[in-house]
Amino acid sequence: MDILLIAGLWLDGSAWDDVVPALEALGHRPVPLTLPGQGDGDASATLDDQVAVVLAAVDASPGEVLVVGHSAACTLAWLAADARPDRVAGLVLVGGFPARDGTPYADFFEVRDGVMPFPGWAPFDGPDSADLDDDAKRAFADAAIAVPEGVARGVVRLTDDRRFAVPVLLVCPEYSPAQAKGWIDAGEVPELAEARHVDYVDLDSGHWPMITRPVELAHLVAAAATGS
Repeated sequence: MDILLIAGLWLDGSAWDDVVPALEALGHRPVPLTLPGQGDGDASATLDDQVAVVLAAVDASPGEVLVVGHSAACTLAWLAADARPDRVAGLVLVGGFPARDGTPYADFFEVRDGVMPFPGWAPFDGPDSADLDDDAKRAFADAAIAVPEGVARGVVRLTDDRRFAVPVLLVCPEYSPAQAKGWIDAGEVPELAEARHVDYVDLDSGHWPMITRPVELAHLVAAAATGS
């Protein structure tokens, strides 16, 4: 089974560089995706452009796929399940939750000159970044790719209720499974409140486990791929 890997804001496919060999060693075919607007100089890229590339990757697979979304890209993974419910065998959502229909994709920080740049580490002080040392934070900030406004403020459109039947593994890094379940039960994550198969797993890390706990993350993803 192909495993599509979609990183969150300010990242591209290289975010998974340490996860890919670990998945390959476990016998899987990881496919890290770099999407329009992620380092190609195209600040005009839109959310629809990114969704189109994700769906093209789903369609290019010879069989069903597992889609892994990180942070804001959990919504991209969810959109893939919505558009291809018969091709997406499961989702792994790492450190994030899918946005609901009719809401902006990731309008979280200030947009300047048509892009949403990395805002620095102040908004992520605490559990999000506690496991990143100063060198790792510096490297992340130096490599961060500003998100095109058309992506960040793109409107999420969901149309097929069959997405709720796609199994979900919710990987909880900087928060606990109990916290995540509490948010869902309270109605704060309406998409997952309607999902029929949601499992929770704890990963003791900050918000970017592909950087700080890549092997452990790969094992969780591999377990989801094999249904174990």
